[in-house]
Amino acid sequence: QVQLVESGGDLVQPGSSLRLSCTATGVSFSDYRIGWFRQAPGKEREGISYISRDGGIQYYADSVKGRFTISRDNAKLTVYLQMNSLKSEDTAVYYCAAVPDDGKYGGSLYLRSGTYDHWGQGTQVTVSS
Repeated sequence: QVQLVESGGDLVQPGSSLRLSCTATGVSFSDYRIGWFRQAPGKEREGISYISRDGGIQYYADSVKGRFTISRDNAKLTVYLQMNSLKSEDTAVYYCAAVPDDGKYGGSLYLRSGTYDHWGQGTQVTVSS
């Protein structure tokens, strides 16, 4: 059974940076593609980024491209989301999710929540002055 735990959420000011972590247990971590999603109050869950099992494929939604960077350390069973130049509209609960990696590019398919099998419980990010 795959278990994912997000951490790193906080209350920060606009323009600040934050790094989220997604740590896995109970899984061959390097076999999984990991995605980051977020959900703001009253809004649908939004896929914002994903990374392939070896880190060779990284994909970003337009809303975060150029500000967020996804990376992974398979030895630590962890995927990171470095978030820079945070805006108030980045306020949301952030979730990571995992799916076995088929090795294909996939494009925006992996920004769809239904693609993923396993989810973490989420971590709150609040951007406010």
